Amino acid sequence: FNLTSFTPATFILGGIPGMEKSHIWISIPFCSMYLVALLGNGVVLFVIRTERSLHQPMYLFLSMLAIADLMLSTTTVPKMLALFWFSAGEISFGACLTQMFFLHFSFSAESVILLAMAFDRFVAICYPLRYTAVLTQSAVVKTGLVALVRSFCIIFPCIFLLKRLPFCGHNVIPHTYCEHMGVARLACADISINIFYGLAVPFAAIVVDFVLIVVSYVLILLALFRLPFRTARHKAFNTCGSHVCVILFFYIPAFFTVLTHRFGQEIPHHVHILLANLYVLIPPLLNTLVYGVRTQQIKKKVVK
Repeated sequence: FNLTSFTPATFILGGIPGMEKSHIWISIPFCSMYLVALLGNGVVLFVIRTERSLHQPMYLFLSMLAIADLMLSTTTVPKMLALFWFSAGEISFGACLTQMFFLHFSFSAESVILLAMAFDRFVAICYPLRYTAVLTQSAVVKTGLVALVRSFCIIFPCIFLLKRLPFCGHNVIPHTYCEHMGVARLACADISINIFYGLAVPFAAIVVDFVLIVVSYVLILLALFRLPFRTARHKAFNTCGSHVCVILFFYIPAFFTVLTHRFGQEIPHHVHILLANLYVLIPPLLNTLVYGVRTQQIKKKVVK
């Protein structure tokens, strides 16, 4: 008698608990933000692809960030809108695991890309004469491969951790998309391994990325204060300002979501779900706006 055979053919996404009657109204800003994110990231990728003057490490990393943002939002938002508009909450077990994988994969990859962008700014400001020797095309490609391989190695075990669990008839996920712990909580078995791996391993990797980013910016600030001319300091601050904004948009909601899940038991469940939905929409939306407005090279090319 094999308990692992109790795997449901489909799961049912429940949407935002307690706000089912407002799904249509909630879908309007969500759809608008998603379309703007698609347009903005698409324009950034097109401009960087067509303008040879932008084939530099900083902009190549930005194009990687745009791809990760598109993956993050496109993995979840279309199914979310189908649920809101047509009550199409059914999703097969395989499709649910696929959505979960690409959601967490793109999140992890984006963290590595932000770390690479911080290193790019560190070398450009602290060691400008060695910039072209350190950040070559080969180094950029290797960084992209590291982001892919690390994210795959961290997230892929989650699929096996879920496939080994028996599901005894519980197939309603009180969420708008599939994520690791949301699916694991439906199992009728011990999920302590899922809880440990799902929180400790990816969160540790993200924290390491964040600490390294902070260290790089501490070194950048120390280098900036040693610059003799105010104009040079101002120019260097401008080059880092966009990246700092993007870092804040990415990490603050992530840490806030994790902390509220861990310590915010009094926060209503629908608030958690709304925050999770906004997290896959706001960074892809704001990242392109920040770089489009603050980066003169991209702004000029878009206007042209």
